[in-house]
Amino acid sequence: MGKFLVRFILFLVVSLVLLAGYTWATLNWSYSVGDRAGYIQKLSKKGWVCKTWEGEIALITMPGTVSEKFYFSVRDDAVAQKINDAIGKRIVLEYEEHIGVPFSCFAETPYFITGVKVIENVPSL
Repeated sequence: MGKFLVRFILFLVVSLVLLAGYTWATLNWSYSVGDRAGYIQKLSKKGWVCKTWEGEIALITMPGTVSEKFYFSVRDDAVAQKINDAIGKRIVLEYEEHIGVPFSCFAETPYFITGVKVIENVPSL
């Protein structure tokens, strides 16, 4: 019985280390990076235990076309504050896409916002 318990505990420890390593890798290496421009539709802090900022931006391409929505997550409170300050203005969101993050506790979407730029002079459509 003692050998089984030692092997079981060793299996659990190795499994937890592998899961922690995988989680760290998915959160620190991005699959893609890019920018999305548009108008913020919604930004709110959500979650029962792990609170993250979740939002959506309306991507408007041409007058008269249906806007596409881009759903995103913000893990940095300072970036979320910049987005809140820019509500009502056209902005560019800089993002990183992280595929395979194992828990929704880190974010609800794979798109993590890393920066915000306000577009001051928007040409009329």
